[in-house]
Amino acid sequence: MALLHVSISAKDPERVGAFLATLLGGEALPFPPFPDSWIAFSGQDDGMAIEVYPLTHRLKIGPDAIACEAGPPDDSPSFAHVAIRSSLDREEVLDLGAAEGWVTRVCNRGPFECVEIWLENRLLVEVLDPTMQRDYAQGMKVETWRPMFGLE
Repeated sequence: MALLHVSISAKDPERVGAFLATLLGGEALPFPPFPDSWIAFSGQDDGMAIEVYPLTHRLKIGPDAIACEAGPPDDSPSFAHVAIRSSLDREEVLDLGAAEGWVTRVCNRGPFECVEIWLENRLLVEVLDPTMQRDYAQGMKVETWRPMFGLE
């Protein structure tokens, strides 16, 4: 199973969408189903995308399908985060995040390393360059997870 798309919120959805599209080697476009929202497509054009909504938008259960409701901005911290693949190397990713003025650093997660980028210094995205992706694929398996944490 693979993640197909995920949605996040941002103070500036267009800026964050464009930034994510750069990491994904793709393109950012407006997301017409919801006002002032953007979508960052993967350069592989395989359907993987990240939707970026304003901080004022909330998804809710509508009468027949998903609905969008506007409310006061919510920029509180969140435990939710996402890890994405990038064809860029770690230095390019670090440079892109730093150029935005966002906290950007390489971190060791145990079975893999990633570049932490805190979008708008509030929302975590873990970016994995090709080397990090290889380590992730080797380390993030039940067979390695159990012994790593003594779960046998």
